Amino acid sequence: MTISYSLELPTQRVDAVTEFVTADAISEVARVGETSGFSAVHVTDHPAPDAKWLDHGGHHALDPFVALSFAAAATTEVKLLTNVYIAAYRNPFLGAKSIQSLDVLSGGRLILGTAAGYLKPEFRALGIDFDNRGALLDEALDVLGKVLTGADVAYEGTSFAARGVRLYPVPQTPPPIWVGGNSKPAARRAVARAQGWAPFNTFGYATASRTAEISTLEELASAIAWTKKYAAEIGRTEPLDICFSAGNLLDDTRSTDERHATIAQLEAMGVTWLTIAPQGANRAEFIDNARAFAEKFIS
Repeated sequence: MTISYSLELPTQRVDAVTEFVTADAISEVARVGETSGFSAVHVTDHPAPDAKWLDHGGHHALDPFVALSFAAAATTEVKLLTNVYIAAYRNPFLGAKSIQSLDVLSGGRLILGTAAGYLKPEFRALGIDFDNRGALLDEALDVLGKVLTGADVAYEGTSFAARGVRLYPVPQTPPPIWVGGNSKPAARRAVARAQGWAPFNTFGYATASRTAEISTLEELASAIAWTKKYAAEIGRTEPLDICFSAGNLLDDTRSTDERHATIAQLEAMGVTWLTIAPQGANRAEFIDNARAFAEKFIS
């Protein structure tokens, strides 16, 4: 299967708001992604990033569903990927309403990338128990799986109780769910509960992101092999998308031939999607780099 690509919407670029963080910017970059051959555009989720993290390499983010709604309105076919949405930050029914709204209004184009999260001060700022984040993600997935069927959902949660929530209109087909993270719990959750797994290149900050190190192709191959073994153990037979955020393994400091070779290796491992984050001092340069990547690597 040929690898599909998702283009980052650079809404974290608050150093150049008028270039990157406006309705026009999101719309233009999304259209460029669609016309250049990218299969999706994506954003991340940081509602309350703390200053210390921002001052040491962290980044801002718009609300993912608001940002992707502007991308949806400017396009017709490109998928809309949350990479990743931290479900624990929101009441599961509130999160499901955002998911339902974007998926219905975009004509079923949402891919819900989600994960347990790692930024402890952000959990604290939002009043969420960091140590319970895995269970809270499972709880959110439970609710989402029920409420998107249109059935009346009764659910006793950790901090909420629903006696019969009904959500309409529901998507014709529920959006695919990809679980992010490099750890074995994340991979197990992806295999057991989702349609995809989204590991990422840690390139030296596995400790900061509280996940397992994957910074080489060999480490990724080992992680994928473990995931496939686990799938066999639990009897999963349906395909599992693997969306890898390759980071510096595909940056433009490497030659075109080196990057083609890396992509071929990733495809051979079973990777089905790659997220791409072009560089650029301004929007025009970013767009030029996105198009150049597409011309070289997207068939």
